[in-house]
Amino acid sequence: MDSASTQAYDDVRPAPRALATEAVHAGRDDLARQGLHAPPIDLSTTYPSYDSRGEAARIDAFAADGAELEGPPVYGRLGNPTVARFETALARLEGTGAAVAFASGMAALSAVLLVRASMGLRHVVAVRPLYGCSDHLLTAGLLGTEVTWTDPAGVADALRPDTGLVMVESPANPTLAEVDLRAVAHACGSIPLLVDNTFATPVLQRPAEQGARLVLHSATKYLGGHGDVMAGVVACDEEFAGRLRQVRFATGGVLHPLAGYLLLRGLSTLPVRVRAASATAAELARRLAADPRVARVHYPRIGGAMIAFEVHGDPHAVIAGVRLVTPAVSLGSVDTLIQHPASISHRIVDAEDRRGAGVSDKLLRLSVGLEDVEDLWADLDGALGEASEPRTSRGLHEAMS
Repeated sequence: MDSASTQAYDDVRPAPRALATEAVHAGRDDLARQGLHAPPIDLSTTYPSYDSRGEAARIDAFAADGAELEGPPVYGRLGNPTVARFETALARLEGTGAAVAFASGMAALSAVLLVRASMGLRHVVAVRPLYGCSDHLLTAGLLGTEVTWTDPAGVADALRPDTGLVMVESPANPTLAEVDLRAVAHACGSIPLLVDNTFATPVLQRPAEQGARLVLHSATKYLGGHGDVMAGVVACDEEFAGRLRQVRFATGGVLHPLAGYLLLRGLSTLPVRVRAASATAAELARRLAADPRVARVHYPRIGGAMIAFEVHGDPHAVIAGVRLVTPAVSLGSVDTLIQHPASISHRIVDAEDRRGAGVSDKLLRLSVGLEDVEDLWADLDGALGEASEPRTSRGLHEAMS
């Protein structure tokens, strides 16, 4: 886009629209005026400019506050028009002033930690369970941070003068435990609350509306939705976004433009995909909860397309026994995936801490896709093997946590 088109695009502030409408149109509002229907992909790494004094002034401005550059782009590490479209769209879906995209979810989390550490705020308060690599990043102190693990009720007591961040994931990976986000945000006081909203997506909850200042996504999952793009994004206010852009520029964790294009395309079907997969997941959770081969089912009250369940038998045999379901890490794709967290996604977490967070060795995590529910159930039924002694039938809420 040229500078005039970019300015017009930035000035577009449509009236509030339904989520399904925003998913289709956010980040694309200027296309018709340019005679375009599909968003363009800008693959340039650098951009020509004959005004070096002007470029110097713009770079000085970015160094001061990290604000998005006015006018044409300068260099791919400072920003990209295609990626900016995705950021605009995600911010609108989450109800925040801005969003900053990164090469992965872990790059996004790392940038948040570096922003706070640069201000001398290296202490983090966190609630388990978190995604295993997030847990490891905090526990190992790889970025010079120190973490205090607590339960949601203990957040206020865990805060210190050097606390820079409180982090929760709800529903949590992999147990699907839920947190009262509004209560935790209140306990944080002036400390920013970061909510990993990867599992819920803005279709099911918008943490910013409940007091979170930062909303993290592994965009690799539901936002992309097809298992073919790796990315992360933080939705936040413009002040924090500026600091994140500065860290992204300095560390180089930028998102490739093609990934930005795929993510924007993925957002357009996000509500449809999440709602369809959630309906199937709810039915599978009901059947699993009534199955004598299953010890316990975890399915969040908020709903969603993720199920965790513990089996009486060997969980590894279930993994080996699926044929339609894909035994693989990750989640949020159009096809259904199953994995054993204690062996893979949360293997990096200390075994005692892992079990203390409810990640048992019998737990399996199922990311439900868009296949027919009967086909999925037939595959799970076969993978679960022969039933043991029949148990007394229980209601859904009795069998599920």
